[in-house]
Amino acid sequence: MIPMTLAETAQAVSGSLRLFGDDTAETVVSGLVDTDSRLMTSGAIFVAKPGAVADGHSFVGAAVDAGARLAIVERPVDEPVSQIVVADAVRALADLARVVVARVRERGDLKVVGITGSNGKTTTKNLVARILQDEGETVAPRNSFNNEVGAPVTMLRVRESTRYLVSEFGASRIGRIAELAGLVTPDIGAVLMVGLAHAGGFGGVEATQRAKTELVQAVRPGGTAVLNADDPRVAAMAAVAEERGVSVRWFGRSQAAQVRAEDVEVTASGTTCVVVAGEERHPLRLRVLGEHHVMNALAAITIADTLGVPVATSVERLETVEIAERWRMQPLGSDRVRIINDAYNASPDSMAAALRTIAQIAEPGQRKVAVLGAMSELGEQAGEEHDRVGLLAVRLRFERIVVVGSAARRLYLAAIGEGSWDGEAVFFETQDEAFEYLTHELRDGDRVLVKSSNSAGLRHLGDRLGESFS
Repeated sequence: MIPMTLAETAQAVSGSLRLFGDDTAETVVSGLVDTDSRLMTSGAIFVAKPGAVADGHSFVGAAVDAGARLAIVERPVDEPVSQIVVADAVRALADLARVVVARVRERGDLKVVGITGSNGKTTTKNLVARILQDEGETVAPRNSFNNEVGAPVTMLRVRESTRYLVSEFGASRIGRIAELAGLVTPDIGAVLMVGLAHAGGFGGVEATQRAKTELVQAVRPGGTAVLNADDPRVAAMAAVAEERGVSVRWFGRSQAAQVRAEDVEVTASGTTCVVVAGEERHPLRLRVLGEHHVMNALAAITIADTLGVPVATSVERLETVEIAERWRMQPLGSDRVRIINDAYNASPDSMAAALRTIAQIAEPGQRKVAVLGAMSELGEQAGEEHDRVGLLAVRLRFERIVVVGSAARRLYLAAIGEGSWDGEAVFFETQDEAFEYLTHELRDGDRVLVKSSNSAGLRHLGDRLGESFS
């Protein structure tokens, strides 16, 4: 965080300052801000967030022992540290982020990029950060820090020397993206796609579209909306941008896109295409596995181009990226048995993309094995969408379909109903049972996809398989 006095910090969060020791209202703090006491360092600010399982107020002492200089709390605690008492710790975190980013903007040339979409947010965020980090100091979220806590924590890492802030915005409800993006009013807002991810929580894909449109509405007048020309629901957001005096840049595979891809080819070593931007044509060899990541790369290139980074430079830097993120199309195992661990998140769109990727990279004589768990937050569409995944896996001729967990059982039944009834499809209640089966079933040449929503936890099964076959 930028240097601020305790009095300024208390004012920013509308809190009451309780001083400890030699601290005064003019004492300056400037350390890391976080809700995790395990991440505290010398001079850090600990935000005691109440939680469903653990209350952050119980960890103020641990935060102080680790070096915290200030605690933002909802009630005073008996610990040797200055405290700012607020009504709502999460709200205080957001308020502090708003003030800090605004001050940095006043003092320098900070540019803010916001990214949202039903799929691809974290990958695109990482690709944008890789391009921009060679242009100047860049702050981007770790992992998928895109909610009401993770987004402000990331924003609070900016300093006077920061040139780019890349924010990833997820949504658990209508209005959430508006709240988060409203903290920083992005210069660029990128919408990747509108799909069925989290549709259950929103009440349908139309509501998801409204939620994603909130990012376009938050872009500052004179800024730019970077939109997917191939997604009609995203393309419709151009009218909203124009009403706000926000220009539009298009990416995609169609001729309507200003930055587009041609000649896309997926191999076991990555994905290749030709990036076309106006009269420019640049071959791109992504090490990141999967045809769907081409769209993420195009979005990243368009964002960077809007910020003045030449397309050729962006292409060159993207070719250095080895994986999008841990547990996202992450190659594990060995050439003998290749495990693709993509079980950090899952939606109908990403499930289909991952299955098709394995089908594309498997060579003749190599078996395709899908280890699949449940997709969460699909609401009343969950059953039908699990059916579709089971049918697709059969139609792509996966030799083995291993379904794990009772929440995914319908996927297994759909695969059997489509014809995988002679041992091709198997079901296990637990990961341990699936692991035992797979360690005996997998053989040389197999190409194995492990895919589920985060809540299903199959990423850990993927790690175990990767270690066993390394």
